[in-house]
Amino acid sequence: MNAVEIEQAITDLAAAPFDAAEFPYAFLEAFGNKATTLKKLRTGASNGSDVPGGVLQRSNIHIATCPTGAVDATLQALRASPKTQAAKAKFILATDGADFQAEELATGETVACQYADFPNHFGLFLPLAGITTVKQIRESTFDIRATSRLNKLYVELLKDNPDWAAAERRADMNHFMARLIFCFFAEDTDIFYGEGLFTRTVDQMSERDSSNTHDVISAIFKAMDTPTRHEGKLDDRYRKAAGTPRWADVFPYVNGQLFSGSTDVPRFSRIARSYLIQIGNLDWQKINPDIFGSMIQAVADDDERSALGMHYTSVPNILKVLNPLFLDDLRAALEEANDNPRKLLNLRNRMARIRVFDPACGSGNFLVIAYKQMREIEAIINTRRGEAERKSEIPLTNFRGIELRPFPAEIARLALIIAEFQCDVLYRGQKEALADFLPLDSQNWITCGNALRLDWLSLCPPTGTGVKVHGDDLFNTPLNQTEIDFENEGGETYICGNPPYLGSTWQDADQKADLERIFGHRTKSWKSLDYVAGWFMKAADYGTHTNAITAFVSTNSVCQGQQVPILWPLIFQTGHEIYFAHTSFKWANLASHNAGVTVAIVGISNAIKMPKRIFSVSDAGDFVSKEVESINAYLAPGNSIIVNPASRPLSDRSIMEWGNKPTDGGNLILNSDDVSNLLNETPSASKFVFRYVGSQELIKGSMRWCLWIKDEDQKEAESSAFIHDRVNRVRSYRMTSPSADTRPTAAFSHRFRQIQNVASKNQIFVAGVSSENRDYIPADLLPNSAIGSNKVFALYDAPLWNLAFIVSRLHWVWIGTVCVRMRTDFSYSNTLGWNTFPIPKLTEQNKADLTRCAEDILLAREAHFPATIADLYDPDTMPENLRHAHDRNDEVLERIYIGRRFKNDTERLEKLFDLYTKMTGGKAAA
Repeated sequence: MNAVEIEQAITDLAAAPFDAAEFPYAFLEAFGNKATTLKKLRTGASNGSDVPGGVLQRSNIHIATCPTGAVDATLQALRASPKTQAAKAKFILATDGADFQAEELATGETVACQYADFPNHFGLFLPLAGITTVKQIRESTFDIRATSRLNKLYVELLKDNPDWAAAERRADMNHFMARLIFCFFAEDTDIFYGEGLFTRTVDQMSERDSSNTHDVISAIFKAMDTPTRHEGKLDDRYRKAAGTPRWADVFPYVNGQLFSGSTDVPRFSRIARSYLIQIGNLDWQKINPDIFGSMIQAVADDDERSALGMHYTSVPNILKVLNPLFLDDLRAALEEANDNPRKLLNLRNRMARIRVFDPACGSGNFLVIAYKQMREIEAIINTRRGEAERKSEIPLTNFRGIELRPFPAEIARLALIIAEFQCDVLYRGQKEALADFLPLDSQNWITCGNALRLDWLSLCPPTGTGVKVHGDDLFNTPLNQTEIDFENEGGETYICGNPPYLGSTWQDADQKADLERIFGHRTKSWKSLDYVAGWFMKAADYGTHTNAITAFVSTNSVCQGQQVPILWPLIFQTGHEIYFAHTSFKWANLASHNAGVTVAIVGISNAIKMPKRIFSVSDAGDFVSKEVESINAYLAPGNSIIVNPASRPLSDRSIMEWGNKPTDGGNLILNSDDVSNLLNETPSASKFVFRYVGSQELIKGSMRWCLWIKDEDQKEAESSAFIHDRVNRVRSYRMTSPSADTRPTAAFSHRFRQIQNVASKNQIFVAGVSSENRDYIPADLLPNSAIGSNKVFALYDAPLWNLAFIVSRLHWVWIGTVCVRMRTDFSYSNTLGWNTFPIPKLTEQNKADLTRCAEDILLAREAHFPATIADLYDPDTMPENLRHAHDRNDEVLERIYIGRRFKNDTERLEKLFDLYTKMTGGKAAA
């Protein structure tokens, strides 16, 4: 269930008659618990409660209903219950049907309200449904509730008006919904004269059977598109000419393109009319435009409606982009200005010319947050200058966006309009806000279209130059100095946003065409780029014409692996540098059953001369900032270095190969039952059964086997009916393969398609994909009787000191930086990771010391047999002797590099990139 569905279920529960015995199960059902789960709780099979009337769901909640007036005592009993702690309950909840109390045990956050009001607090309990929430959502249940009701109305209207559901009229439907949202907000914030004017008028003037509801709403919309003034004075000539009914004449003139054009309204059923009245009776003063816009955009998207309420991007995440982009600089200027009137005036005028441009704006989250933050700074300036009620000089037209879909584009503009009014109320007062609000400005600052095909310079052109600021009377400016040169002539443009990511595999033909238009004349390798790369390149091109500064949320893959040498040299060639970056972190939205997508934030500019900053997640989980001289394309300190794949190691070490690739349809791979069946049939076939090791087998210790048959043994092997059948299946699989390269390999179906060098003694296997949560890359020493799959890399008969490098922290840092990641997991590469890894010249003593370190690590593991790598390398439970062995290995290794231990991973990377540059003779520079 999503958040909107949960809100509706909770609302229905609160409206139904209270049933003490049934309430705990109904509450859990509202949060998505299945009937089988509830049945076990009802029968007591999984209910461990020790409180009368209690239901305890392990790892979730301890609920109890109680007699009237006993809620306080019951909540205390739940809190003190040994079962609550033993079951690791996250919440406790007590109610008597009149009062309702609950507590989140980890944070101490509480709810105490009347029973009928508990749906207003449902956000607290969203973790019960596996939904990770952010603080803003928990405190803004209104936005979810409004989205829920609007979604029901939208679906009902489409059902009754199939012509409006067609593609050619869907834009009309979306525009109608935007008008409704404005009306609901306006009637609760005194924009309309009279509380609830819109909803009350529709309720009174339309028939209960809804037969004329559409006509009533259409008349209201038409009134709001008809002026009430002529030559600046009140005049009813336009309303009379339009035939505005008396009951609609009370609505003000709004227009501003929101009510211009067609006033067609879809027909309403009785149910739809009822939904409309219910929505109007909500308190729309509580709307939060930066939350609501993201949610409501899903209402009009058939593909997204199942994820209603899941699109909200938290303000803290957005500020990770906007703060270092320009807000931190504005706040620093505000602090430096202190109470100096002239400096405050210059800052205010500077802010009035700042343009914020989001070329993938969706419903306007970034623009709304940027606007609200700038208004907050401006309000402080006005207060310090004694002009607290001064009208804002920050125009909405400076907050520009491009959005591909029409409805989110319309909602983005509406969200900005609402944000402007709310800021005016907050900083200037209700009276002043109302006086300046209507009619709406007819200019539109959100363009609907394909951002990768539109000309950004025409949508957000550079501002003029030569701007002057008049002297401030407070400074008693001499007459011959009535103008002061403004410190930032021409204004500033900041590009920001969260463009669509889409790896190359997931792009459709149109998206491929978009990238070809941008990159086709620049590089032959453009097909490997993520879709977001198009926005970076467009921003860099835009920046060659004006001093714009850009920061985008991006997949971390554009700063890793093969995409780096394709994309970043092109951006650097435009004169841009990376001036700040957030290294990989989870972009957690209101995400259900997952932790959000892994992203990086990259800021680029061709005009920044100040020190650069890198933000990263500390071991404690906090974001920390480091000032550096330069940032390379891997978001690490250092010059613009590009690491290119190398077919051979750049210095002394063993060659690393792929494992062996079967391409067999699974027929040469055996499980335990297969091995038993084969050996029962043909005991002598054991000579053809080898242990088969991929990443999962290496890490988790799971067991699989494979048939490993040499050409000279084929006849003997196929004397077994089991093996003969498997070989025939492989032959059929390969012969019918759609790949032209695979079909010829049917000629040797008794063996793997690709066989690498097989060890004569032992082999070092390295996992192809592994979790970043381990402090070391999974690798192990295995005998030659194991066959490595194509999911591992292998060093065959290599000296053991190679393993000391592979399982070092230095190597972990290098692989995590230069190789592609799958989410945040490591995806190992021999050509990009191992062959390029900078290793200084080693003495024989160095090799002997490192061999001993590798032996100690293997011995420490062996002491905990049969624990697997997954067991041993859990950071929270790693055995001390193994941790000590790795620490010793890191110390020996790092002293070879710099004569001491490195202070941190940043210092490790700086040294590795420096060495890599020297090893490649400086050819690695972008």
